[in-house]
Amino acid sequence: MALIVQKFGGTSVADLDRIRNVANKVKKEIELGNKVAVVVSAMSGVTDQLVGWVKQISPLNSQAALEEYDTVVSSGEQVTSGLLALTLNEMGIPARSWLGWQIPLISDDAHSKARIGEIKSKNILESINSGVVAVMAGFQGVDANGRISTLGRGGSDTSAVALAASINADRCDIYTDVDGIYTCDPRIVTKARKLDKITYEEILEMASQGAKVLQTRSVEMAMNHRVRVQVLSSFNDKPGTLLVDEEEIVERRRVTGIAYSRDEARITLTEVANIPGVSAAIFAPLADANINVDMIVQNVTEGGKETDVTFTVPRGDLANAIALVEKTRDQIRYKTLHCDKTVAKISVIGVGMRSHVGIAKEMFETLAAKGINILVISTSEIKISVLIAEEYMELALRALHTTYGLDYE
Repeated sequence: MALIVQKFGGTSVADLDRIRNVANKVKKEIELGNKVAVVVSAMSGVTDQLVGWVKQISPLNSQAALEEYDTVVSSGEQVTSGLLALTLNEMGIPARSWLGWQIPLISDDAHSKARIGEIKSKNILESINSGVVAVMAGFQGVDANGRISTLGRGGSDTSAVALAASINADRCDIYTDVDGIYTCDPRIVTKARKLDKITYEEILEMASQGAKVLQTRSVEMAMNHRVRVQVLSSFNDKPGTLLVDEEEIVERRRVTGIAYSRDEARITLTEVANIPGVSAAIFAPLADANINVDMIVQNVTEGGKETDVTFTVPRGDLANAIALVEKTRDQIRYKTLHCDKTVAKISVIGVGMRSHVGIAKEMFETLAAKGINILVISTSEIKISVLIAEEYMELALRALHTTYGLDYE
């Protein structure tokens, strides 16, 4: 008997018929003799509607406002968990819903983007072991003051992996509207191929660079706790993609996949004073405001007294980032600030980069051949990312996919 965590996203529970389909997938695991815990998202579109209502009332510029934001937007998962538990009970399968505060899943107080501190899984595990399917509302927890918290968009994936780690589940199945992880987004690159296996490191890079299949924190948690994760479709019975250790990949490809992100904005500060502490003055206030800074490039001007600094932030944080930088203008002593929201990031990813040379050369040559200018470059051991004009993003993806031999034959 295995202990399985199943997680179903918004499209998988979008209406009552799809909730019944989910219940049938739970039933199949029960019939195999397994014990099951389920984590659910809100119905597709519900969270967006709830967020929209909140933002019509409040600019969310205080801790108190963010606490109430979490109270409202967490309600979508509460509805879904209750509906699925009801459906299972009507099918003769004992089930009960669990909200974040009932488990409890304890988080910090960074409301709207809280991080999990601990899952006290004793009670939910006892219930599962007694033969009752646990249906957990994803995306939510409770802070030390007893206030409902939410884990940020995509947080239900993190909830599921955290629960799997906490109860020592044998596997965590993430059900989505796609049947696995592809070499690139198949909606853009029609020759993209589904991967049977992918390493934790590779999918972590792909998720952090814009791939939407899994939430970044969920992959990081799966890697840290060695949770065996499978990504598969709610709408067919095909095998999905397994997240595995690098040692399980027999032949390491040069490039495993290509990710992209449209959610990018570029900020450039010109003629910044080139003195110790200036970088901290720029980026510390952004970090304190939970604004993720991604690509950073610094160019020292002739003479070395000034430097130009370019960095990227999520588009939704651009206005706040500009305001924070402008507050410290006297300290940073920059001349001008430029911003650009018409950019996109392309990333080629693969553990094979450790043992293959020429990956960057091929990337740059391919883009040059298509007349695509590179604005910013950043690298890691298994990733090369470039920032380009957004209008060339799809062309770049298709060209690079072919260059690295990833096209489906």
